[in-house]
Amino acid sequence: MIKLTDKDGGVIFAVRVQPRASRSGVVGELDGALKIRLAAPPVDGEANDELIRVLAKLFDLPRVRISISAGQTSKNKLIRVEGISAIEAEKILQRVLGD
Repeated sequence: MIKLTDKDGGVIFAVRVQPRASRSGVVGELDGALKIRLAAPPVDGEANDELIRVLAKLFDLPRVRISISAGQTSKNKLIRVEGISAIEAEKILQRVLGD
């Protein structure tokens, strides 16, 4: 189960990315983090940009409401999504992951 935390009008959760995949998308859950494959390489912030694009599409929110709080250069990242509660985020993730 992905750990979601309500904080300051948004939700924070962990993400594990796999850059240079054949295509971008949500894969599942890994050790309490959302696992996402990214087609972009981890060069010049391309993978981070792709991650934000994938999450914006997943949550149906503008990209400016999604930020990387920690792990800019790591495969393990902490993501903040503004304007959504942990309960709303959990419903979206359950629908996507099929839990």
